[in-house]
Amino acid sequence: MKTGSAASSVVLVHGGFVDGSGWQEVYNLLQKDGYNVGVVQNPTLSLEGDVAATKQVIDTQDEPVILVGHSYGGAVITEAGTHPKVAALVYIAAFAPDKGESVNTLIADAPPGAPVPPILPPQDGFLFLDREKFAASFAADIPAEQAAFMADSQVPWGVAALSGAVSEPAWREKPSWYLVATEDRMIPPPAQRAMSERAGATTVEVPGSHAIYLSQPQAVAALIKQAAAATALPGR
Repeated sequence: MKTGSAASSVVLVHGGFVDGSGWQEVYNLLQKDGYNVGVVQNPTLSLEGDVAATKQVIDTQDEPVILVGHSYGGAVITEAGTHPKVAALVYIAAFAPDKGESVNTLIADAPPGAPVPPILPPQDGFLFLDREKFAASFAADIPAEQAAFMADSQVPWGVAALSGAVSEPAWREKPSWYLVATEDRMIPPPAQRAMSERAGATTVEVPGSHAIYLSQPQAVAALIKQAAAATALPGR
């Protein structure tokens, strides 16, 4: 752990349609700076199950923990972040529900003119993105070959996970940071800004797609380190 770093542990939580391997570059950057990093593999069957998976990883970490969520992972960290080891939350182009809200309720009223994610009709209780539209919607700023692989290796996202409602939003009790991806075509940037403002989060805006954790890992890692450093402030 580098001298002056305030938190020894970071836990990374992925969103829907992808898995934890997408965090590798962010993981590498944090590891190089001396952080212990845990990566959650969400089953993405239910919010409850994903919160349980996240808490299992948190349990193995030294505190304080900086809990990071991308996309649907933001809903997971909002619920799991009440864990006593968690010192701060970092949202990366993510949902930040309030009490009683779910991903479904947050996407119900999209801003006028907002892009519509190309989610296909449910198949046996699971959702997928249209493979042909995956790159443009989710990963427009990463190499075409990588985006194509992501489209073909999608993780089925359980419909039940989208309807899982948050019981106690951790951002009401713990400091939070938010990275707005300004070219996101999955979660509209105005919606990201609104959730960030409501949470009272320290916010940065970075040009990038929904896959900003892949296209801009340095910016993502920098915000996580900022959150970690802030836990050293008096009163944290």
